[in-house]
Amino acid sequence: MIEIDGSYGEGGGQILRTAVALSAITGEDIHITNIRRNRPKEGLKPQHLMSIETAAMLCDADIRGAFPGSTDIYFSPSEIRGINDTISIGTAGSIPLLMQAIMPVAIFAKERTKILISGGTDVAWSPSIDYLRQVTLKALEMMGYQANITLIERGYYPKGAGFAEIEITPSRLSGFYYTPENSNENNIIHGISHCSGLPEHVAKRQANSAMEILEEIGKEAHIDVISDNFKSTGSGITLWSGLKGSVCIGKRGLPAEKVREHAARKILDELLFGAEVDVHLADQLIPYMGLAGEGFFTVKEVSKHCLTNMHITEKMLDVRFDINYGDKKKGPVEITVE
Repeated sequence: MIEIDGSYGEGGGQILRTAVALSAITGEDIHITNIRRNRPKEGLKPQHLMSIETAAMLCDADIRGAFPGSTDIYFSPSEIRGINDTISIGTAGSIPLLMQAIMPVAIFAKERTKILISGGTDVAWSPSIDYLRQVTLKALEMMGYQANITLIERGYYPKGAGFAEIEITPSRLSGFYYTPENSNENNIIHGISHCSGLPEHVAKRQANSAMEILEEIGKEAHIDVISDNFKSTGSGITLWSGLKGSVCIGKRGLPAEKVREHAARKILDELLFGAEVDVHLADQLIPYMGLAGEGFFTVKEVSKHCLTNMHITEKMLDVRFDINYGDKKKGPVEITVE
């Protein structure tokens, strides 16, 4: 049994999702302690429980200690199989984060996995469903990963009530090596500005203001404006270019212009720096690179989430990551797995 300290590094749900996924794949039992120990409300929250339980469904795992507030769980996997099911996280629990927990596991099944998930598609402290589709999946497809994510209905905080479906085909991973498709890839920025239960001008203002900022420095922007009337009320914008993206979710009292400014400035910061992937994609790629056993990318900086994923991946797999900060820690950071 592999012992894992859940308070290591960023000390949040990332450790749980990565450790459980790699446990399912390797067949190794794990014991995770000190779960979210340094958070204001320590222990498992409902969305963490659902991620663990869904991963357990994929590998017929025996789990102990899985209840709200628990800081100590055992996860004992069996054979991985494809499933076709419906999962409800409840309220606005993040659908993209639950998908992150099962995406590595499902490609090792003998059959396809198809899951309809209800919860939050666009919520704080999580990649948006558009980021997962347009940035994460694009990067994983370069490694041979095969999946399709369908947005059915957006869900915002606090109501949630969103729906998205993921279908994953068993596939074989190759190493990650990124070569831009063409020299103009980082000059064109795509995006989706959306709102539900709010006047359409909210989404339009988000998009128009973002385009003004991006075009000021010569970046061509194509941002779709989508206004719906789903059960959940909220707004947000996701921008992407190549393997870099940014997300900003609207909240009460935050003007649409502030939403667009945050998203636009964030992606510009990534693009102008010149690294191959953005800071958030970097940590998502780590387990897949570990499973493939090879790969390389450059990133603006190494986040706590990225370091945490490296630690867990090295603990679970026979791989080592090398971080090259370059001369005097200037310029993109190089990350290699071997």
